[in-house]
Amino acid sequence: MEINIIDLSGKSAKKINSGLFDEPLRPDLIKKAVLASQANRQQPYGAHMYAGMRTSAEGWGPGRGVSRVARLKNGSRAARIPQAVKGREAHPPKPEADRTEKINDKERAKAIRSAISATGDMEIVKKRGHQFSAQLPLIAVDDLASLTKTKDVKSFMEAALVWDDIERAKVKTIRAGRGKLRGRKYKRSKSILIVTAEDKGLVRAARNLSGVDVITHDMLNAELLAPGTSPGRLTIYTESAIAKLEEAMK
Repeated sequence: MEINIIDLSGKSAKKINSGLFDEPLRPDLIKKAVLASQANRQQPYGAHMYAGMRTSAEGWGPGRGVSRVARLKNGSRAARIPQAVKGREAHPPKPEADRTEKINDKERAKAIRSAISATGDMEIVKKRGHQFSAQLPLIAVDDLASLTKTKDVKSFMEAALVWDDIERAKVKTIRAGRGKLRGRKYKRSKSILIVTAEDKGLVRAARNLSGVDVITHDMLNAELLAPGTSPGRLTIYTESAIAKLEEAMK
């Protein structure tokens, strides 16, 4: 398909032909790749091996007219057993458990190709909740990777008609559940993903923009393209990144 390339002022610079956005959408493979990525970076967790067992409790034995559970030395309260207050847990999570998920290399590669293709579909990207007025797929000249000031990145986003999505991502929501008590009270949405061939200062310039991620083409994965397993993230590619991805996807 013929794709328009914009310059830093948002105007059309030239056109290129690319088959990178012709891959059929496979939400099943995308979800599988994202969940595998999340599972494989999970930190091992579990109860301490002596949790609930640090007690002087012993059973009274038979002939006392009570159950033979372990009881505290200075009283008759049960301890150590799972059904006792502050007793051990019956089947706690084991730190040595294997919680990784496997995915075939060809499945992962196809998931990435499918997720890249979804970033060029207006309907899928709009359905994900992104707010923009630009035409997709969105490809910029390589000068974008050389921006070193946040105000310059903002000017480009406004010219490219995608700044509304960053404004949307500034809104904080309060996390549901116990997580809000554990140092992660607020949640923010993901906004724009910028894919470049090499970083010449753009990562530092764009890191303070809400929801924006800047990566090089070799770091691209299904989770960045489809956060939360939902394909269609609003993505900006540089011209060189497209060329590198086409070469890698052969």
